[in-house]
Amino acid sequence: MGRVRGKAWMKEHVADAYVKRARAEGMRSRAAYKLEEIAGHDRLLGPGMLVVDLGAAPGSWSQVAARRVTPGGRVIALDLLDMPGLAGVTFIRGDFRDLEVVEALEHALSGQKVDLVLSDLAPNLTGIAATDQARALELAELALEFALKHLKPQGKFLVKVFQGAAFEGFLKNLRSRFRTVSVRKPEASRSRSSEVYLLAKALREA
Repeated sequence: MGRVRGKAWMKEHVADAYVKRARAEGMRSRAAYKLEEIAGHDRLLGPGMLVVDLGAAPGSWSQVAARRVTPGGRVIALDLLDMPGLAGVTFIRGDFRDLEVVEALEHALSGQKVDLVLSDLAPNLTGIAATDQARALELAELALEFALKHLKPQGKFLVKVFQGAAFEGFLKNLRSRFRTVSVRKPEASRSRSSEVYLLAKALREA
């Protein structure tokens, strides 16, 4: 999904160490190293796992996940934007807010419960903090709804959120649904960004 970007952003992007590393290592974006760090610290990924990657394009998180769930694992990725194919990844193009798209994603699961739901969903940014935070929260809540429905009892949910007025409320809700919830700010996240990642593990009994 889109971003508000200008000349200053582009200058910083070109000089960014993680951007250079991604190009050198064949990763599709610098975001790969956000997941790499969290996955390494929290042991998120392993062989044989079924993973759903929401907001997947251009595919760096799916790249990381597909490598780590081999052999025997599978990644199902979804995004509004197109994404070139990746080995071990089933891609569904569509808007996650569209019921038919969610149904297509559920069909791809073939009735299987999921080990890990990843959500790096982000809205088209307006540059107005309150508006952008509200739109991002809406996507995070939809991702949470999906995770609650499809995760295994000991499954995990990693979701990007932006700190703001509604952050504490979402965090409280997450803690009411999962046994443990941690806040992660990986080194690859730009320091000025209000984004953080919430990692929730093990569903609470209904």
